[in-house]
Amino acid sequence: MKNLIKKICEDKNAGKILLLPALVGTVIFIIIPVIFSLYLSFCSWDLITPIKFVGIENYKNLLTGTQFYQILKNTFVFAFSTAIISIIIPLILAAVINSKIRGSEFFKTAYFLPFITPMIVIAIVWEWIFDPNNGLLNYILKANINWLYDTKTAMIALIIVSSWKLIGYNMVIFLSGFSGINQNIYESAKIDGSNPIQTFFKITLPLLSPTIFFVLIITTISSFQVFDLIYLMTKGGPLDSTNVLVYWIYKNAFEFFNTGEASAGAYILFLIILLLTILQWKTRKKWVYNE
Repeated sequence: MKNLIKKICEDKNAGKILLLPALVGTVIFIIIPVIFSLYLSFCSWDLITPIKFVGIENYKNLLTGTQFYQILKNTFVFAFSTAIISIIIPLILAAVINSKIRGSEFFKTAYFLPFITPMIVIAIVWEWIFDPNNGLLNYILKANINWLYDTKTAMIALIIVSSWKLIGYNMVIFLSGFSGINQNIYESAKIDGSNPIQTFFKITLPLLSPTIFFVLIITTISSFQVFDLIYLMTKGGPLDSTNVLVYWIYKNAFEFFNTGEASAGAYILFLIILLLTILQWKTRKKWVYNE
């Protein structure tokens, strides 16, 4: 056995052989579906009848329809709101925990638990919290709000749940960023008479800006791709008030069997995420330290 392993390691083609399963999986499950879905975005196909090429008709139908713009609006509202909340709150929590408060290890674990909890469990718990009759939130607020059944509050409820789930993960990343800051800088600032607020805004935030930039990128992308939360809690309702682009793609492809428009919607989402990422990358030099 040892001789066989030694022989494989000495073989110049061993690396290629070991990489082959991963490359085959990438081609079959990623590259081919991406290319095929791009082709489908210019076709009409219901999964039964033959594929029919229709050119840019799918894109034209989407961009001239009023429902699609409502879904785009919902997607942007959800993504930007979640991204902002999921950066500000974790940053504050990380700053507090980094100040060596008592029980910091407990708080790290407690805040991180929602991130590793299955979404189905989170959905069940929060549906009870938002229940208009017996829910905990209405009991605390002494109100009778139909959180998930009112077009004015359903999106707010989903943003709360999504942000709550991401807080622990982003907080851990920020704590990692805090640990990389040289403590001698804080000592120098303290000697110069800087108070905690000045130190945070003039020293901590600039030095933490690369971490903030990373969190902003991954949170924005994940928020635009939300699906499971919508599917489990609202099904895009009421009256499409929480219908977002990925859920709309799923409905069109696997319930209405309109794979052409679904594929076109997927590539519109891809372009939106790509353009936003490029914009964030281009503007990083204006606020990210050492860029």
